[in-house]
Amino acid sequence: MKRQVVVTGMGCVSPFGVGVDTLWNNLKQGKSAIRYLTCVDTSKHPVHIGGEVPEFDTSLYMDAKDARRMDKFIICALTAATLAIEDSGLDLEHEDKTRIGVFAGAAAGGLDTIQKNFENMQVRGFHKASPFMVPSMICNMAAGKIAIKFGLRGPSKAILTACATGAHSLGDAMRSIQYGDTDVMVAGGAEAGICDLGLGAFTSAKTLSKFNDDPKRASRPFDINRDGFIMSEGAAILILEEKERAIKRGAKIYAELSGYGQSTDAYDMVAPDPEGNGAILAMELALKDAGLKTSDIGYINAHGTSTHVGDIAESNAIAKLFGDKEQNKNLLVSSTKSMTGHMLGSAGSAEAIISIMAMREGIVPPTINLENQDPEVANLDYVKNTARKKDLKAVLSNSFGFGGHNAVLIFTKA
Repeated sequence: MKRQVVVTGMGCVSPFGVGVDTLWNNLKQGKSAIRYLTCVDTSKHPVHIGGEVPEFDTSLYMDAKDARRMDKFIICALTAATLAIEDSGLDLEHEDKTRIGVFAGAAAGGLDTIQKNFENMQVRGFHKASPFMVPSMICNMAAGKIAIKFGLRGPSKAILTACATGAHSLGDAMRSIQYGDTDVMVAGGAEAGICDLGLGAFTSAKTLSKFNDDPKRASRPFDINRDGFIMSEGAAILILEEKERAIKRGAKIYAELSGYGQSTDAYDMVAPDPEGNGAILAMELALKDAGLKTSDIGYINAHGTSTHVGDIAESNAIAKLFGDKEQNKNLLVSSTKSMTGHMLGSAGSAEAIISIMAMREGIVPPTINLENQDPEVANLDYVKNTARKKDLKAVLSNSFGFGGHNAVLIFTKA
């Protein structure tokens, strides 16, 4: 019999600021975190908006000197992990740290570090790269620095599946506990790619919104006038723990991570399978893993990036499996990226937190800016513009990444 896994701690850094409460309180009010960027000279770019993490006092979470040697994505990951461990109530001084691991990755890693060092080397010579460039830019260093700070000696690795990274990290961490390799896992994702390099690359790929005139209305999942996703940054880390152990130590239990499904589209480098077959398979596997039926799911936090093909493929995959609005009146679907933008490698773990909070408080966050629903997307209840109260016993969170990576998580009331 496989071991059950529960969530006992959560921490995040988002475009709204630091902390889960900061994120959740804004989302349930339908507020947008998208604004004009200050960390980039946008006069050089056609895109002027994004979900930039506001400045915060990093010395509250790490040594100030150490922070100066780290890329922002690592700083965000370390901050989120510190908050999550504090929230969990784990007394690490009395824990067997060989039984605690860290799975945390990023989609792109230290793009800003790469850019700044390259610019410096062009002026001063290539032998003048910072000695901290490599450990600051590599994607695994989010997991590495978390493990180092807290002395966690269980398995530590970065899972890199583009925008599915955060969800895959949680799912694989769940398996580690189920198989008995670990008892506690620190898991999630981080990203901070808003720089000239990141903006330029995604703009060239024609994936970013150029709705510069009104930033808060720019992210428009499922709306006919959507024109691309909003690049955002942050980190979200969850503490997963074997259930009986958590109960024994009197831990606060947010939810049970009951199901995990993963698949690959095997279709295109960036475009999703238009038939949604990979997404359907991942959702089916997650339901099977959780021992649930489609009728048990009351809310789906959609990947919903606000891209033309992505929203159509995902919505139709959901409708094929769960039924449309007329066939399944129980199901609510929303894209919280309408408010946060797309946090890339941290999106899956951030949306896991959002899904858990929705179930915990019985409030489904809305899809804002949905004014004219695209007739090509499936006829689902997208919780347009205003949050809705609903008693939820099981929620599902979708995450999909470039390369056709699909990860689906199901959380149930513990």
